Amino acid sequence: MPTFVQILDFIGTFAFAISGIRLASAKRFDWFGAYVVGFVTAIGGGTLRDLLLDVTPGWMTDPIYLICTGLALVWVIFFGKYLIHLNNTFFIFDTIGLALFTVVGVGKSLALGFPFWVAIIMGSMTGAAGGVLRDVFINEIPLIFRKEIYAMACVVGGLAYWLCALVGLDDVVCQVACGVMVFVTRILAVKYQICLPVLSGNEH
Repeated sequence: MPTFVQILDFIGTFAFAISGIRLASAKRFDWFGAYVVGFVTAIGGGTLRDLLLDVTPGWMTDPIYLICTGLALVWVIFFGKYLIHLNNTFFIFDTIGLALFTVVGVGKSLALGFPFWVAIIMGSMTGAAGGVLRDVFINEIPLIFRKEIYAMACVVGGLAYWLCALVGLDDVVCQVACGVMVFVTRILAVKYQICLPVLSGNEH
């Protein structure tokens, strides 16, 4: 039986793959190109995290990530005409992936014995790095570098995980709190246009 974190990982993979494939289809990529974008979106952050944590990336030992991306491609092929015209679908799937992958990144780092500050960074990387690669592949400025609250939502979720663990709450409660905080932070930031200040150069 897969663990709770593994289930989150699979759902996150599917959600992120859909967000990547949906954007690729909007840019008129062919099926193979869209699959590659979806796969990189889904595994990019986790791969970077695993390399830094000195473990073998999950997709190299388990074909489920390739299968999840394939299912996401089939989903977009059949329901693409509805998805393409709904900008909110990209946002929702991307936010779900962001939340779930942050939980997975924090949980995996802690399971390997790393301190919480490393876990929060790894959670943020797991959540945000795949989206950066996706945006580079489709020739867009990555969301993480724009004013939108994106990676900061991962940090907020990681801090929620840490605070829950600090008061001795169960692991699953910590994981749920982390995911919910990432999701809610991102939703509220976009809804109310909350953003970080833009760094402007001093022009003379």
